[in-house]
Amino acid sequence: MSGGGTPSSGSSGWVTTLLASASFARAYTLTVFAAVFASFAIERLMSPTTYVTIVAGLCLLGIGILIARRDEIALLRLVPFTVLAFIAWATISAVWSTDAAATLRNALTLAGIGLLAVVIGHIRDTLQTVRALGDVLRTLLGISLGVEILSGILLDTPFRFLAVEGNLASLGPVQGIFGTRNLLGFVAVLALITFLIEYRTQSVRTGVSVASVILAGSLAAFSDSPTVLVLAVAVGLAVLALVLVRRVRPARRRAVQFTLGGVVVVGIAVGYALRHPIVALLGAGTDFSMRVDLWNLMVDYLRFRPVQGWGWYGPWDDGEFPFNALNFALRSDHATGLNSYFDVLLQLGWLGLLLFFALAGIALVRSWLVATERRSVVYAWTPLLLVALLVDSMFESFTLTGLGWLMLVLCAVRAGQSRSWRERIGERLDPSLPPAAPGL
Repeated sequence: MSGGGTPSSGSSGWVTTLLASASFARAYTLTVFAAVFASFAIERLMSPTTYVTIVAGLCLLGIGILIARRDEIALLRLVPFTVLAFIAWATISAVWSTDAAATLRNALTLAGIGLLAVVIGHIRDTLQTVRALGDVLRTLLGISLGVEILSGILLDTPFRFLAVEGNLASLGPVQGIFGTRNLLGFVAVLALITFLIEYRTQSVRTGVSVASVILAGSLAAFSDSPTVLVLAVAVGLAVLALVLVRRVRPARRRAVQFTLGGVVVVGIAVGYALRHPIVALLGAGTDFSMRVDLWNLMVDYLRFRPVQGWGWYGPWDDGEFPFNALNFALRSDHATGLNSYFDVLLQLGWLGLLLFFALAGIALVRSWLVATERRSVVYAWTPLLLVALLVDSMFESFTLTGLGWLMLVLCAVRAGQSRSWRERIGERLDPSLPPAAPGL
């Protein structure tokens, strides 16, 4: 310790150095991904309180990291405005919610998970984030396969405490440690995107990449989730579109982008018109019919509060209106609206849905433009992940909570670092601001 220092200042300097270090940033990122993606297993093996405590601790650590790195982070570019607006509207909805305390609690959870994403977005670049997520998903999917082998083949008994049915011997459906087959399938698709980016960037050994893709692909198939095929097709088409645009000369790129946008709009319209044959082809007719009945009833209840909705809850509270009325009318026990857009519409009204569209849409456009203009394939990770999140949101509400919300905010932060109107304003107001992160 230097002669002019004090024990307290020396201790503070040591803590600051640790929090600002690259090794601590990597450990923090791995821990956040592991905790949020394994939330179901943590809650079942320990308790929901344990999971909340872990997330709260990570939030405090995240705030400490941001303070330690304050000289390299511009406050103006810390959080995308659309993320702040959506969380603010969810919080304000406590005013008209039937349970203000529950709404504030759930809005705080939304903000907490969002904070974790913001911290990761500022302390790790895209390739480092891909590597961290890849390592975590390899581990969690490997554990899921091991649990399914133990339950479905070696012991031939379901693990009720993990909601594992033990159906691996009959080739599915399996749930792994994620609770439902649809969430396992969704995570497996996110993993496939991540593993393929790892392979293309050669950030891990080829053997590890191939084994990882086989693991994720196998669990996606064994999940027997009808949404997996839809996600795979959507992401595959997005990959083809990215390849096409990247190979076009810059002078023609804008025209190609607008053409692709028109094709997407037409494709959505055609898909909606042919929804019944498509559902029959996927063998999900009964499931889809149940979802349509639920969505129609949600729209009926929305008519009473079209602008502001019924208040933010995230996952449904079956003891609160209108969720209890919806489940009673349908004789079911739905925990979500099985559609992120309808869920936002019911809970936050049309204004909330517009904010959600702004959050996701601006992030997708920004990340897509960056991916088509820059040479490194790692830039494709963000828009492809967003495509998977937004398509899956048509069938599940995963994007509004937990791992889905974490990845949505992380993608929004990453996209905003490369293309942000606040970045240009900040540079004009204060030329000494640190330059925006390049995103790689």
